Amino acid sequence: MDFKLMPLLAAVALLAVAAVAQAEVVVVVNPKSAAASMTDEQVAQFFIGKSTAMTPIDQAESNPVRTEFYKKVTGKDPAQAKALWSKLIFTGKATLPKEVAGSADVKKIVAADPKAIGYIEKSAVDATVKVVYTAP
Repeated sequence: MDFKLMPLLAAVALLAVAAVAQAEVVVVVNPKSAAASMTDEQVAQFFIGKSTAMTPIDQAESNPVRTEFYKKVTGKDPAQAKALWSKLIFTGKATLPKEVAGSADVKKIVAADPKAIGYIEKSAVDATVKVVYTAP
């Protein structure tokens, strides 16, 4: 490998990560769901274990979309959200959300389960899911 290209490759990698981190995040549900739209507070209730009306689907901890989602919707970083879940699990009040690799997996689960709720990049939205919230 030509070591002269290393700084250029590093810059491109940083730009790619920054682009994902700046991706617009949307919350999606099954198209047959009665939910038309939600506030950030309503969405947060599912992802911090305060409501069991819907089943939250999380993306992998390593996925930048997860960090962006938690920061914008719950006002917490993923570690803080995980700490909240740990307390709920310890007391027997909840189980952790299912964790999947990325947006494609979230869409598959949400499309198949009317009670599922997840978050994906806006660019990944298609007819298999319905957007109920767009993070600012």
